[in-house]
Amino acid sequence: MTKQEKNEVIEVLKSKFSQYNNFYITDTESLSVAQISQLRRHCFTKQVEMKVAKNTLIKKALESIDAEKYAGVYDSLHKVTALLFSENPKEPALILSAFRKESKGEKPELKAAFINGDVFVGDNQLVNLTKIKTKNELIGEVIGLLQSPIQRVIGALQNRPEAAEAVVAE
Repeated sequence: MTKQEKNEVIEVLKSKFSQYNNFYITDTESLSVAQISQLRRHCFTKQVEMKVAKNTLIKKALESIDAEKYAGVYDSLHKVTALLFSENPKEPALILSAFRKESKGEKPELKAAFINGDVFVGDNQLVNLTKIKTKNELIGEVIGLLQSPIQRVIGALQNRPEAAEAVVAE
């Protein structure tokens, strides 16, 4: 790879890191070409971008953006690395989990995840990352919590006069 090609890869990675607040670093070393193609298809259908690059180029791209912000990620840059970029912080974790179930294996292994400024290191974090609530899910829960007392009062007033008296007495 020439110096010019390396610089082009670094620029592409810099634009991706700047575009997305969330990215996952995975180890795809023991996957076959067919499995990697299948993983790419899963990512494509879920609007997750998958990029494979050399670890040194990934590190240079991250350092040129903000060396301190991404410091927790550098130790995860070894072996074969695939990056998963997504607007939704939960989607890559769901893709990796589903892919593992389909292939009945432990790969691709999660090396690290960078989600809205927080770094999650290690494959044992994958289960926790699948449980992250998205912004829309949190907004829905808050709206549901705000609506439930109102709905109980309205339901009590419409259906049972004796229940309405109990609600008003509270």
